[in-house]
Amino acid sequence: MKVKIQTMLGDIVVRLYDETPIHRDNFVKLVKDGYYDGTLFHRVIKDFMIQGGDPDSKGAPAGKMLGVGGPDYTLEAEIKDGLFHKRGVLAAARQGDEVNPERRSSGS
Repeated sequence: MKVKIQTMLGDIVVRLYDETPIHRDNFVKLVKDGYYDGTLFHRVIKDFMIQGGDPDSKGAPAGKMLGVGGPDYTLEAEIKDGLFHKRGVLAAARQGDEVNPERRSSGS
């Protein structure tokens, strides 16, 4: 499934895996609900990744610590053989195994 997201700087088109329906459907729902509208990419690590999805980033002042906001739910892990992170992949963040033994994903 492909989803087109309109941003202030242009459109982003993402392809979502049918093999991960919980994460796919959650992302589509949040986009349709406008959840990500006005949010920032709050964590950028050159040559590694960018992270967004924190609703607290909407209108946040410079220097505000971000990255812990989100909907009040997590998602069941959908770790699948054959699917892996590579350049350009859209993925859900999660807390580490020591505090998250079920490996649940963040809701956004």
